Amino acid sequence: MEILFWGAAGLIAFTFVIFPVLLLLRGRAMRRPWKSGESAPRVSLIIAAHNEAHCIGKRLENILALDYPRDRLEVLLASDGSSDGTCEVAARYAGDGVTVLPLPRRGKAGALNAAVARSTGEILVFSDANSLFVPEALRLLVRPFADPEVGGVAGNQRYLSGGAQGEGGEGERRYWDFDRALKQAEGAAGSTISATGAIYAIRRSLFQDVPDGVTDDFVVSTRVVAQGKRLVFEPGAVAFEPVAGSSDLEFGRKVRIVTRGLRGVLVMRELLNPLRFGFYSVQFLWHKVLRRLMVFPLLVMLLLNPLLLGSGDLYRWSMAAQAGFYGSALAYLLFRNTSLGRLKLLSIPFFFCLVNAAALLATWNLVRGYRIDRWEPKRVAGAAQER
Repeated sequence: MEILFWGAAGLIAFTFVIFPVLLLLRGRAMRRPWKSGESAPRVSLIIAAHNEAHCIGKRLENILALDYPRDRLEVLLASDGSSDGTCEVAARYAGDGVTVLPLPRRGKAGALNAAVARSTGEILVFSDANSLFVPEALRLLVRPFADPEVGGVAGNQRYLSGGAQGEGGEGERRYWDFDRALKQAEGAAGSTISATGAIYAIRRSLFQDVPDGVTDDFVVSTRVVAQGKRLVFEPGAVAFEPVAGSSDLEFGRKVRIVTRGLRGVLVMRELLNPLRFGFYSVQFLWHKVLRRLMVFPLLVMLLLNPLLLGSGDLYRWSMAAQAGFYGSALAYLLFRNTSLGRLKLLSIPFFFCLVNAAALLATWNLVRGYRIDRWEPKRVAGAAQER
């Protein structure tokens, strides 16, 4: 039991502390700068949407106001079987160069594939229906393509301040702050692990049809690396999104993300070969496999710790630490609608537990062969779209 306990503890420490520190140090010590240029390549900005009438008008106005030559930008909205008036709202912007593709319900992957087939740009930019770009985002996003070794650019997703904060919203913010720092370090020394669906771009020549049942932004962006090009991170290309609205909706969203993400790992498993992809394979294993499966060593520690209380003070301290951490998450869940629930100190453990509980269910989905190809959006006002 002690071997299992400390093996689990070591794996957790490596995943959450040691390897992130190594990535940050590597990003500083082994920098590989890339060329940037101010050219304006022909860009196709693609959004796949299903029943997004409530936000699509604001989204298209945001795109049309970007600091990018209008004659070098085409906008394609692929409506995936929308029945709420999404197409009708988007059609109002047809005179401004927005192309609406009213498609039958086929899932996001099919909608993206159809939009890319219709597009003409040499650079493909992907985004969500509820994201909002800063004015210079597109111009900064395409600058690294001046370097022929760069095949894709991951933008910088941030959360809107104010509005719906969501249950565990502060934990979500802190997680993405941390993830953003890691992406920047990864890209500085080679390739960032993957892009987020809120804002990223790839060369058209590198796009391959997206299969069903996977996280599209993950598969599309990692295929850049699989084809021998760099995927870099541009912090100035910012897209804002709202925090998810409630823990129930957020849990379901996380289960979808991790289920589709783990299936994406299976699709892109070639990237786990360090003989071909070097240190990127180690990043891939850590970021997309170990971090998503940490729920299992966490459970090992939690279940074994009570059985080891008589083996020394160290086990009593670790039990107290675990009880305090998980107790904080439970306190947040029970008192989230009170002043106690507004404490940031409690929201972070809650978000951590929510993510790992979702990973446990997602792993079971993968084991039993359950796929999530499409779903009906369920959100409250201000809720974030799946990334």
